[in-house]
Amino acid sequence: MFSDSLCEQRAGVLSPARTHVNLQDEVAQLFEEMREGVYRYVLSLGLPPAQAQETTQEVFLRLYAALKQDDLIKNRRAWVVRVAHNLGVSLRARQSSQALFSPDVEARLSDPALNPEQKLLERERLLRFHRAVENLSEQQQRCLHLRLEGLRYPEIGAVLGISASAVAEFLRRAIARLRKASHE
Repeated sequence: MFSDSLCEQRAGVLSPARTHVNLQDEVAQLFEEMREGVYRYVLSLGLPPAQAQETTQEVFLRLYAALKQDDLIKNRRAWVVRVAHNLGVSLRARQSSQALFSPDVEARLSDPALNPEQKLLERERLLRFHRAVENLSEQQQRCLHLRLEGLRYPEIGAVLGISASAVAEFLRRAIARLRKASHE
């Protein structure tokens, strides 16, 4: 019985005998595993933190509703990221201003053991890196972020609606541009 349940869970198929409590537990477990990554991804789309938290919760509520309606979801991780992407982009399109990188956030995260000269050099390096990331195409940024979140090329492709080979090419170009910027 356990192995059948595990196989069904991996396949994303729910048997009619499943209860809503089991479904809640499955979604809660996925929420615990993916919450931070989804939140950071939605933040990277330019949503403010409070709205990113709400969006993250909404994604998992939608997952629960879809599974409760017996929707066939083969890859739940990719589904969650795709819905987060769609919600984030929709909300971002409604906003009039874009959240920019804030140097004061970087200052709070810097290493206190560095001397002032080292801090300045590190700050300049981080600013160059952030500018280089901002100069990447939107697709390159999204592919890079999703890869950093641990998704594989086919999963990233499913989320963004592109082929795995296109994901590989976007990432190759993004990494090449970031390497070039880091050596300048």
